Amino acid sequence: MISVTRLNGSPIWVNALLIESVEETPDTYISLTTGKRIIVLEKGPEVISLIEQYIRSVGIIAGTKKTDLSEGQP
Repeated sequence: MISVTRLNGSPIWVNALLIESVEETPDTYISLTTGKRIIVLEKGPEVISLIEQYIRSVGIIAGTKKTDLSEGQP
């Protein structure tokens, strides 16, 4: 889960694995795979950074990272 802030200042925790898109128009909208949209105070790059941190913390990136075997490194 990532913690973001609603427009009224209250925190909300969002399941990062359900986030389909993040868009700034100029408010930041988080669209979930469930069809729900949430407007948050954080800017798009900040939300994306929170998502990346979460994914690293649960080890998803390490399990899906591509490697270049042509250089002899795994």
